[in-house]
Amino acid sequence: MSSSIKLADLGQQLGADVVGDGQLEICGVRPLDSAGEEHLSFLHNPKYVDEAKSSKAGAILAADPEILPGRNVLVCPEPYLALAHALEIFHPVARPEPGVHLSAVVADTVSLGEGASVGPLVSISADSKIGDRSAVGAGCVLGRGVEIGIDCILHPRVVVEDNCRIGDRCIIHSGTVIGSDGYGFATVAGIHHKVPQVGVVVVEDDVELGANVCVDRAALGETRIGKGTKVDNLVQIAHNVEVGEHCLLVAQTGISGSTRIGHHVVFAGQSGCSGHLNIGNGAVLTARAAAYRDVPDGATVSGAPARPHREWLKANANLQRLDSLREKVKQLEARIAELEESS
Repeated sequence: MSSSIKLADLGQQLGADVVGDGQLEICGVRPLDSAGEEHLSFLHNPKYVDEAKSSKAGAILAADPEILPGRNVLVCPEPYLALAHALEIFHPVARPEPGVHLSAVVADTVSLGEGASVGPLVSISADSKIGDRSAVGAGCVLGRGVEIGIDCILHPRVVVEDNCRIGDRCIIHSGTVIGSDGYGFATVAGIHHKVPQVGVVVVEDDVELGANVCVDRAALGETRIGKGTKVDNLVQIAHNVEVGEHCLLVAQTGISGSTRIGHHVVFAGQSGCSGHLNIGNGAVLTARAAAYRDVPDGATVSGAPARPHREWLKANANLQRLDSLREKVKQLEARIAELEESS
């Protein structure tokens, strides 16, 4: 953690305007409810305005200083993004020492970039390339012909199978497996015959894969994760899937094989889709949505099977009225029976 910094200097680094005491010394970042006079906090959701007003934070990142009269405010259009930069200032990432740990097993034909780091018990097979300043954490296993770009971080126990390629500035968290076999079998007379998976996985620049993510290699060709896409923990991406640029795949999402996903698509938690679909640019699958057919550009879908979100909301509202409807039917049946007896 860095030492304290004047609020004015911090604002300059964050590209934020200072309202209040620019000479105030700030020594860290804390949430609104636990920040003290020496801390910076943040307000990016109007839901927390009252909490911000009563917070003891010395200064607050906010888009509108008018809602925090009398407070020291760093004014910026995107407080949450500014928070990220502030955390980088106060909590700089400690990079591992360059070089290869004595316990690592690295083939002679591996190319290590300048400043690259290979941790304890790492295994790197022949003809692989590690880019400049990239770090391969303890216990990672890289197969033959793997390529890792520059400034990447592979956390402990990541596995990258043969010939898969990782772009620049990627972050791969622990337990993730890139390039395991796709789930391909030819079933004949009740017997499941394995179809060899001989393709690769390509992860483009600035992708982050959470812990225990599985990205299967293509049967033929590529499974591809587009530039800037962020994947949460426990996500399954099957063989030959193409994920566009800047998508968000939240925890426990499952993408079946050969599906094509556009750019800026969101799969919320536990959502998924069957194989061979096209998910349009900017589409959103809400939590637990399951798409069994194509989703057009810009659509928001919910439920299983997934349907337009408003239609799904209406259907669920109708479900809530089923009990009263059933009671009315029973009353009508009783009334009809009375009429039949009296006729």
